[in-house]
Parts: sequence; structure tokens; C-alpha cells
Amino acid sequence: NMQRGSGSSFGVSSLLVAMSVLAGCGGEIEPSGNLNKSNRLNVVQNRGTLICGINGQLPGFSFVTESGDYAGMDVDLCRAIAAALFDDPEQVEYVSLSSQERFTAVQTGEVDVLNRNTTWTLSRETAVGMGFGPTIFYDGQGMMVPQDSPISSLADLEGKTICVKAGTTTELNLEDQLSRRDIDYQPVIIEDDDALFAAYAEQRCDAVTADRSQLVVQRERFEVPSSHRFLETLLSKEPLGAVVAAGDASWLSAVRWITNVLIQAEEFGITSENLDSFLETDNPEIRRILGLEGTLGDDMGLPPDFAVRVIRAVGNYDEIYERNIGQPYQLDRGLNQLWSEGGLLYSPPFR
Repeated sequence: NMQRGSGSSFGVSSLLVAMSVLAGCGGEIEPSGNLNKSNRLNVVQNRGTLICGINGQLPGFSFVTESGDYAGMDVDLCRAIAAALFDDPEQVEYVSLSSQERFTAVQTGEVDVLNRNTTWTLSRETAVGMGFGPTIFYDGQGMMVPQDSPISSLADLEGKTICVKAGTTTELNLEDQLSRRDIDYQPVIIEDDDALFAAYAEQRCDAVTADRSQLVVQRERFEVPSSHRFLETLLSKEPLGAVVAAGDASWLSAVRWITNVLIQAEEFGITSENLDSFLETDNPEIRRILGLEGTLGDDMGLPPDFAVRVIRAVGNYDEIYERNIGQPYQLDRGLNQLWSEGGLLYSPPFR
């Protein structure tokens, strides 16, 4: 499964006690006030390679191409992180993980980051112990049926069989939405993405449910895509993004702001093709993000030019989206437009 990729005030005495306790826990207080301790960012930098957990079976997001290389939006986010850290987007080892394996792999440190179509939920951030980066894809759960099926609404699913992937919010959402409508159905629970859609194609179920983007991509893989259609109703909100182990602020900050580079670069109009023309800019906002002035990179433990490295390696968000989703599958960006274009993509200020 692993492949190498091409606050309130208090007295001075209290402050001294707090500093002593922190030092006793294996850290040192630097003049800047940051806790200097071993963390995943240090581990990854010292290793020289990023270990990235992915799906591996989801075209458009993470899959193996005919040439044997990994590709997709999630893969490009892995490559962006590697580029920021090592100035080399190929310094990645990819680990294909099932829905059941993914959180354990993060918790145990088997992977540094999980870029695997994983929905941000409250319980995953608390009980499961995950830390979520910015949402890079706003999705929603949909339903696909054969074109000639009599099913045209959720009510028509009464007594029908529905293929759904095990261990996912998809499975839980299906139960929530149909049970509250008093619709009795029979779930056909499948462990694997490829097996899920194979079961649907073999007519082992009357419908299949997954994230709408996943359904769009998978439909294009069928022999006759037009033989399948989507129900209009969406069953959920599915914000997808990078995931790391909770409790490691330095690593989460690095992943968060590397991701934000992609969004802010698009807003500024900076692409992999015109990047060099921006290196002479007088715009202070752009100069800060590109590391031409200020200490934003250094403050995170990243190279000053980390954003330049990212943009040069993978481009901005629009480039990544069009390369992996827009052009191959003709899926318009919808909610995944910039905030200035009516979408939900919005980066906090690089200041």
C-alpha cells in the first residue's frame, strides 16, 4: 500500500512556575514565547519525506494512473506540503488506507497527514482525536440510480436496496435521512470503493450513495455513463480537507497555511505559469505571502519561500481543480469557487 511518489494576567511568580513546568515537560521557552519541542513538523523535516495517507481508489482525488503514478486533488495537496518542506513535491510516500484504517493510521503516526476525502465532523475532532485543516472541497452526499429506474425521489427508495460504503459518514447520513422520513430500505454495506461501484454495476443494489463528486467521477468510468442519473436531493454537507493528529499545533498550522496558499494564490491571480512575474511586485500582501518580506514562514518553522515552492510545484487552487476534476469530469466548481465569486473558499489573511 506504500509507494514513493515521482489571555488573563497573573503574577511574575506564576509565570516562572509555568515556565518551569513547561521546561520539565521536555520543552524550552524561546524568546518569542513559543514552546520548542519535538513535534510532527520536526519529525517530517528530519526524515526528509512526507508520509501521506490517501484513498488510492478515487479518480480525481487519489488514484494510480496507467503509468503507475499517484494523481488527484488529494495527491496534489500531499505534493504541495512536500514542496513547502523540501522544495520537492516528489518527496512523498503514499499509503492507501481504507475508511476503517484511516484514523488509526493518523493516531499511531503511521502517516503524517491524511488527505483522503474525509469529512470534518465534531466527533472526529474530539472523540477520535483528529485535527482538520481548511476545507478544500465542499461536497454533499448524493444518490445514483440506473437511468431506467423508477426511482425519482428518496420516497421511492422504500423497500429498495442501497449500496453504501462501510465506516463512513455516508452510511450514517443514509440511516439518518431515510429513517426520519420513515423509509424502510436494505443497506448493502461494502468495504471498498471499487467493490462498492462494482456491486452497483452488477445490480446487487437498486441505488448507490456516496459524495456527489465521487458519483460524478465514477459514472464517467461506466461503459455508458448516460445510463445512470442522480437524484436531485442531497443528504448532507461534506466538508473535505487534510487531517492530522490533534494536539500538535505546529504541524496543524503548517498544513493549514500551506493549504491556504493555494486559495490565496488564486485570489491574487498567481499561477504556476506567471509566478516569476510576481517576485518583483510592490504589493505588500503579495510580498508577505511569497516571503519577499516579513517572517511568516520562519514563524511557522517553514522556509521563507514556502508559498513560492508550493505554487511552482502544483499551482493555485484553480489549477489543481481544473487539472483533476474540472477538465476530466466537467464538474463545475459550485461551492468550491472563491468567496469573491460566490463560493465558500476563503483564506484568512497572510499577515
